[in-house]
Amino acid sequence: MALYNFKKIAVVPTAKEFIDITLSKVQRKTPTVIHKQYAISRIRAFYTRKVKFAQQTFHDRLSQIIQEFPKLDDVHPFYADLMNVLYDKDHYKLALGQINTARHLIDSVAKEYVRLLKYGDSLYRCKQLKKAALGRMATIMKRQATNLTYLEQVRQHLARLPSIDPYTRTIIICGFPNVGKSSFINKITRADVEVQPYAFTTKSLYVGHTDYKYLRWQVIDTPGILDHPLEERNTIEMQAVTALAHLRAAVLYFFDISEQCGHSLDEQMKLYESIKPLFQNKPLLIVVNKVDVLRLEELPEEKRSILKELENDEKIPLIEMSTVTDFGVMDVKTQACEKLLEFRVDQKIKTKKVEGLLNRLHVATPAPRDNKVRAPCIPESVLQKRMLQAAKAERKKKLEREIEEEMGDDYVLDLKKNYDIEGDQKYDIIPEFWEGHNVADYIDPEIFEKLNALEKEEDMRIEAGVYDYKVPELTETMKEIQELAKQIREKKIIMKDESRVNKQSTKPVMPRTAVARGRDRSVSRLRNEMEDLGVDMEDTENAHFTKTRKRSRSVSQNVDRKRQRLESTSRARSSSRPARDEMGIKDNKMKTKLKNIAHKAIRKKVAKKGLKGEADRFIGNKMPKHLFSGKRGTGKTDRR
Repeated sequence: MALYNFKKIAVVPTAKEFIDITLSKVQRKTPTVIHKQYAISRIRAFYTRKVKFAQQTFHDRLSQIIQEFPKLDDVHPFYADLMNVLYDKDHYKLALGQINTARHLIDSVAKEYVRLLKYGDSLYRCKQLKKAALGRMATIMKRQATNLTYLEQVRQHLARLPSIDPYTRTIIICGFPNVGKSSFINKITRADVEVQPYAFTTKSLYVGHTDYKYLRWQVIDTPGILDHPLEERNTIEMQAVTALAHLRAAVLYFFDISEQCGHSLDEQMKLYESIKPLFQNKPLLIVVNKVDVLRLEELPEEKRSILKELENDEKIPLIEMSTVTDFGVMDVKTQACEKLLEFRVDQKIKTKKVEGLLNRLHVATPAPRDNKVRAPCIPESVLQKRMLQAAKAERKKKLEREIEEEMGDDYVLDLKKNYDIEGDQKYDIIPEFWEGHNVADYIDPEIFEKLNALEKEEDMRIEAGVYDYKVPELTETMKEIQELAKQIREKKIIMKDESRVNKQSTKPVMPRTAVARGRDRSVSRLRNEMEDLGVDMEDTENAHFTKTRKRSRSVSQNVDRKRQRLESTSRARSSSRPARDEMGIKDNKMKTKLKNIAHKAIRKKVAKKGLKGEADRFIGNKMPKHLFSGKRGTGKTDRR
């Protein structure tokens, strides 16, 4: 707002939030540890600081609440009365007074306990005194719970109030409900007031802004007023009465001559008479609305006579208007603004400041003394001075903007005319320089003639067929070589495609044994190949062959064999099966390598997910090293 920015009032916390915030702040902003070797004076200072800090925090926050809320005695009477209508002045003052009392009580409690802490003779006693002081402060704040809740509601409502400046140019619209007040303000301002075909659609003051004669005007839409005594009017109606009583503004009183608002012209006239005292010392206009339904001259004689009284007795002009067809809307706005401007000028002339200014002004009219005509003359020195000034003004260089305005469409911007060069040289072509040399010095003056000669010579060569190139015919040998090269290229492309398909294929890999079986390898074949190569293979008759067991065995031998096999299988089953970390591993080198890989994988899992190993249920160290290692001072290990 121009004068009272109610939106800047800080949020009022509840009593519980107030206490929690303050005590938390005391804990965070003051030291929290008392060591064993502290002297009693230091312990007293420790707890005194906490009590004083809590008192200061409570004091600052309560002072902020008291200062930010408007004081009804200091604000404009319009806002004072409006707050009295909306929130009850006595309740509002009482709530702020209670907050002020709570602030003084907290200050006195802190003062008392700081005095007692000076005589605390032990850590325990000092601690109990601090505890009692903060407890009493919290109790005082708990008792303010209802006041704080009420003030928060008032703050929220104040923030939603319209921005009304009581000192600016204002137009107030009033009348019965549903006579077209909100429609009019929507037409002449950028406000968007809700319009409905029933009474009391507007329940509070609405403000719009419009411009007239390059000035900003404030237009206030008031809720509808019903014709009954002042003490019987509700809160909605009292807001309109407050605005009419306290704002120095032009008043537009709306009549609905079609009587579609549900009230006859007699009732509307009675309302006008009842609120007439509020229009004293204010410019007033009577607006006859809804003439699109019924014109003023079409009214019956008895109803027309009601409005004639206003015109004849009070000499107030009637202005016809229709917000549906926009007939007369701008005329109403213009007349209201003009009337208010005249009124404000008259008011300013009546003030003491204007009288003091007029007393200082004196116009002398000399009377004739000796019947001689004394014509007004200008001294020679003044005339000479004026001539010098005129000559200086002519010598003064004109701005390009002024020349452009004089010449109009014929103006052409000439950037070279003010160059400080004699004669017409200022319009010469400026030479181009490249690496310190003038480019013009290296240009052949006959270059274009030479270029033409070259082009003619080129045309003659083309006509003579110098550039016609005939492809020589290939011999039989070259044709064969070309064919072979073509086949090689095609074969290469096919091989590339095959290798790409084989690499990307998802078929299972054939084991080496199966591949070897298909190659028909045998010992005899190997021996023959080696003999062909000149290797002596006589001593390799029984290579890779073991002696076969004899098939003929006795029955007893077979039984013994079976028993031994049964006994050994149970023992050997566990020993023969390799360990888990040796399965599928061919040697110790591979085993070590795989262990390192597994260790890295586990370490990565521990770092990312906080797991100790493969198991996912891992409880970390309960005594973190960084808190319990290092040098220890005197005192206990626990920190608090």
